[in-house]
Amino acid sequence: MKNTSVRVAIVGLGFGSEFIPIYQRHPNAVMEAICQRNEEKLNEVGDEYGVGKRYTSFEDVLADPDIDAVHINTPIPMHGQQSIQALKAGKHVACTVPMATSIEECEEICRLVKETGLKYMMMETVVYSREFLFIKDLYEKGELGRLQFIQGSHQQDMDGWPNYWPGLPPMHYATHCVGPVLGLTRAKAESVTCIGSGRIRDELIEHYGSPFAIETAQIKFKDSDVHGQVLRSLFDTARQYRESFEVYGSEKSVEWPLIENEPLVVHTAKKPEPEIPENVECPDFAHLLPDEIAPFTTGGVFGGETGEEHLSFTQGAGHGGSHPHLVHEFISALLEQRRPFPDAAESANWTCTGILAHESAMEGGVTKMLPDFAQSESTNPQHQAHS
Repeated sequence: MKNTSVRVAIVGLGFGSEFIPIYQRHPNAVMEAICQRNEEKLNEVGDEYGVGKRYTSFEDVLADPDIDAVHINTPIPMHGQQSIQALKAGKHVACTVPMATSIEECEEICRLVKETGLKYMMMETVVYSREFLFIKDLYEKGELGRLQFIQGSHQQDMDGWPNYWPGLPPMHYATHCVGPVLGLTRAKAESVTCIGSGRIRDELIEHYGSPFAIETAQIKFKDSDVHGQVLRSLFDTARQYRESFEVYGSEKSVEWPLIENEPLVVHTAKKPEPEIPENVECPDFAHLLPDEIAPFTTGGVFGGETGEEHLSFTQGAGHGGSHPHLVHEFISALLEQRRPFPDAAESANWTCTGILAHESAMEGGVTKMLPDFAQSESTNPQHQAHS
């Protein structure tokens, strides 16, 4: 890795292709290579974005000495093992959510990061969305007062999605709601208790043996009198796509709109009753980014010449403008030799919270303690995100 640039390979070109132009325009990144098993798709994307180095094999990517870091955007079941492979091959890793599908894989990633000194970042979109950055700004300025409670939800209709999606347990893909609940204060989950509700169709249950339509989890924060709650649904529940994040403080509280594209509601204490709530249009935070990639926080720049966008990006209302923030945080952390946000320890905490929440629901709501490795801090004390 050069002192002023990071050479990146993107692995998986469905959702992953959304990031190609951001790396290409980032002043400290080189879009070195792309990887896709389907050669026709590989060449289609490579031609569209002008990427010359192309691989159909992940192993060939890892063997390339000119690649410093891999950005993994493959299907969920592959995240853990591919991240482990990449770290063992000496590559820094950025990986889309979740970190892994088992506690053991999360632990191995954390072990390798500590052992090698390489960086790992889970690319959780919600903690770089403009809504999260707005609430984070209020929190850091002290405008919320004393925090009292935090909750999040992620509801999405996954019917018709391919491969491993049918019947996926709701909390196995929970970082979109767990991440902001824990990420605002940088708290660690100490334990989780989850209740399942309702029932999905029998043909969906048979894939994972998970019957619940909705899972709701209570999260106990380590060394804190605040706790959080998250709600998750994937199938057989009538609801527009919603990734919500709500914070209740002694001075101000912020609530997510019930319907997409409506303003946030900020409640201010000690005002006359009719004046307590105020609709607030969330500002954009492109000013935190290099000029070259700042335009990517808004719509109309994704999808290349075809203008087509991945379904997750479309359903998620552009992921709150988070993609360039994610790229900039990853590149900056590598060049500044610091821990990214979220790093391996935080990513494991968020991911394991979801995995254990589902186990809790399947066992009737018993409390599950987070393993020690998922509550520990990194050995590297430097941990300051770019924003």
